[in-house]
Amino acid sequence: MKRYIAELIGTMVLVLFGCGSAAIAGSSLGVLGIALAFGLAIVAMYYVIGEISGCHVNPAVSIGMWIDGRINAKELIMYISFQCIGAIIGIAMLAAIINCAPGLGGFAATGLWENGFGPASSVGLNVFGAIIVEIILTFVFVFTVLGVTKKVENASVAGIVIGLTLVFVHIMGIPLTGASVNPARSLAPALFLGGQALEQVWVFILSPIIGAIIAGVTYKGLISEDA
Repeated sequence: MKRYIAELIGTMVLVLFGCGSAAIAGSSLGVLGIALAFGLAIVAMYYVIGEISGCHVNPAVSIGMWIDGRINAKELIMYISFQCIGAIIGIAMLAAIINCAPGLGGFAATGLWENGFGPASSVGLNVFGAIIVEIILTFVFVFTVLGVTKKVENASVAGIVIGLTLVFVHIMGIPLTGASVNPARSLAPALFLGGQALEQVWVFILSPIIGAIIAGVTYKGLISEDA
């Protein structure tokens, strides 16, 4: 149970500070600042909970770990369940904070850094483009996580590598879709906002799962020492 509670806390922190930085200060932070917020959240959490749960804090990462045989099916279900709970708690905290600041106009005005395509994309990326982008970004992220965490000797640098990888996929992804690569992180704000965010969230659940499966199969088949 310690592992699952750790995943809940880690995902909560990622969502609260990543989505929170974007929703509250995104206009001043810009793409790089928002990307760093997500990446630094991962770095911080990895060195706190990495030895407990592996610091997946993302259903896509857990799916990749399951494919590579590092967790079993029951553990996968528990990881994903607690990650989603953590994401919802993180977004609930963010919504409450925003609503306590009259100058922000409420979370309906600021948004909760939900993902989107078409009119919800800052560059008007269509649904097909959004699916392709999220598959590619998630593949790169999960593939990197699988590789850097495979060997014990990488433990001291794994958190930094994973955090920086999340930063660089966000730099590309933010203008296109808001950068999901994490179904739990996408589901939580969509549940709170409803409307268009909820209608479009299927893309940001399905596409990262596909990307994670491709990453897991590719890593296990081509690189893993267990292949």
